[in-house]
Amino acid sequence: MWRRCWTPRPRRRRCRRRWRPGRVSTYGDIAAAAGLSTPRTVGWIMRTDSADLPWHRVLRADGTPAPHLRHRQLQRLAEEGCPVLGDRVDIRPP
Repeated sequence: MWRRCWTPRPRRRRCRRRWRPGRVSTYGDIAAAAGLSTPRTVGWIMRTDSADLPWHRVLRADGTPAPHLRHRQLQRLAEEGCPVLGDRVDIRPP
């Protein structure tokens, strides 16, 4: 399912629709679903080519955002209705 997301750009755009507002995923969850060897690969993809991806909906396994994006990412997630708890997001399924 996710493997198709991380190959050609048109496929990523289709998969992007699965990342609904108010929902988050972890780098590890996306890597596992896409058959990638490590969550760092997802981070690299997000860093180098995420202009058309909802980058703010991808978090670390403990629910924290990347330090350099913390304020902006938490603000966007709160606006979408994600349960922000201090400096992290409650990533447990609703």
